[in-house]
Amino acid sequence: MAVSYKKLWKLLIDRDMKKKDLCASAGISHASMAKLGKNENVTTDVLVKICTALKCDISDIMEITEEVEQ
Repeated sequence: MAVSYKKLWKLLIDRDMKKKDLCASAGISHASMAKLGKNENVTTDVLVKICTALKCDISDIMEITEEVEQ
């Protein structure tokens, strides 16, 4: 299983926000944002801060997907 943050990027586009705007409003580091961009694991603290800043649910920003075997 893998994590996908495509929903987060779509939500930012819909709200006309840039990644740096989200960093500022959610109070998260650029390193955490870089991990999100690579679909890497981040702490639940980071996810909660994003959800709080965007006033959304965790299922609105991420989903679990099947890993594609290479």
